[in-house]
Amino acid sequence: MNQPQLYTVVALSIYAAIMISIGIISYGRSKSLDNFLIGGRKIGAWATAFAYGTTYFSAVVFVGYAGQHGWNIGIGSVWIGIGNAFLGCLLSWLLFANRTRKMTKHIDAKTMPEYFEKRYNSKGMLIFSSIVIFVFLVPYSAAVYKGLGSLFNSVFPNVETWVWMLLIAVLTAVYLVAGGYVATSYSDLVQGVIMIIGVVSLVFVVLNHESVGGIGSLIENLSNFVSKDGDPNPTTGSQLTNIFGGNSFRFLCFNIMLTSFGTWGLPQMIGKFYAIKDTAAIKRGTVISTIFCTVIGCGAYLIGSTSRLVLDGTLPEGGIDSVIPTLLMKVLGGGSFGLILLAIIMVLLLSASMSTLQSVVLTSASAVAVDFIPVIRGKTFKSENQILITRLFCFAFVACSFVFATQNIPIIVSLMSFSWGVVSGCFIGPYIWGLFSKKITKIGAYAGMIAGLLTVGISTLVITLTSGFSQAAAHSPEMGVAAMAVSLVVVPIVSMFKKNKDASRIEAIFECYNED
Repeated sequence: MNQPQLYTVVALSIYAAIMISIGIISYGRSKSLDNFLIGGRKIGAWATAFAYGTTYFSAVVFVGYAGQHGWNIGIGSVWIGIGNAFLGCLLSWLLFANRTRKMTKHIDAKTMPEYFEKRYNSKGMLIFSSIVIFVFLVPYSAAVYKGLGSLFNSVFPNVETWVWMLLIAVLTAVYLVAGGYVATSYSDLVQGVIMIIGVVSLVFVVLNHESVGGIGSLIENLSNFVSKDGDPNPTTGSQLTNIFGGNSFRFLCFNIMLTSFGTWGLPQMIGKFYAIKDTAAIKRGTVISTIFCTVIGCGAYLIGSTSRLVLDGTLPEGGIDSVIPTLLMKVLGGGSFGLILLAIIMVLLLSASMSTLQSVVLTSASAVAVDFIPVIRGKTFKSENQILITRLFCFAFVACSFVFATQNIPIIVSLMSFSWGVVSGCFIGPYIWGLFSKKITKIGAYAGMIAGLLTVGISTLVITLTSGFSQAAAHSPEMGVAAMAVSLVVVPIVSMFKKNKDASRIEAIFECYNED
């Protein structure tokens, strides 16, 4: 075992011990379903803010998006991080946090499908949304596993990737199943601190690398960059230094919209607002979460934008997904300080991914155990078994996503590109309009869900038949943005054609905004 591996193993062992301890300590506070899923609605500002931010950013953002967009677009890719911080985080908290907390508490909704059922009085909508969540979040989780697996493989090349994915799966399952949302909120706080320390340190080290020359020389060195012969992604200094993305401006805009506005309809993100304890905590959480997302998002894409300089314009053997792992090994591979920081960065990326995984697992498991099964079983379902069933489905979802991740099936990996757009495209219209308007009907909400799903589904089918699936995957940001826009437009338009028959029930729901 060489020095980088030794430092990394020590850091990971300490981290794993902390996470398992949090799960064990939290077990006593997670014996009821309400506590297991949303922490009894008593989670404070710091824990909720960090939970939102750490769920937002996983290893996929660092290894995939920041590496790919930083390499191809350059300094303009930082706008994605800025958009995520101010549109995906700040605006979401300002517009939806308090309304979501008050309405879900008033109608006693612990999950997104349960919100749809009780807001629109529709069992069918609960079942439909549960299926969408489970089907499209499995490949999302699988992509997170693969991103982490390839990253650890760069430090431990002699260890099979699936071994790392299995360790990640077991660790996530153990502390999540033991402690539920309480454990995830505490662990997110720890993970968030690790992420901030790691990203700030990494930005400092990368910017001061000899190939970059500091923040003052970054633009100058990028402007002088010329692609090497045979570069599969040729570009020039003018592209890499164009603040608006140069010839990638349109692509950049769609990625900003998808990854920023997409959070407005993702159940694993919105669920954080269910659990926060009061309005005062929301005000503090808004500031904390925005600062966190600014540091992490902008830091990740800034690091990615230096990749061509650090790697001397040579794309690593593993392709675009190997850009960040290779950069890390080159910048941090020598000296005790560098090795310690490398170990911290590995824990950072593990933390970022595990926080995303635990939120996705809890969201998906509850969609089946809490929302789907009780409706299907009807009177034969025993509610006292619900907490046990939810824990079992957490295990099942982790196992399922792990199996998907270990299969080298291109469509499974590519499907991750669509999951964000599909899930948010289905839910964003019914969720947002349901918070703000009494006039939105069940049929209008249903129409928005189906329209969002069909927008991505039909577009994918047409492009695949005419140009192949790879082209469909390349256009996934545009399809996701279109699905969200269609959902937001269809919901109120369809609702205009039929009034609510249960106006008194709707009035009673909206009374929640008059409560403390």
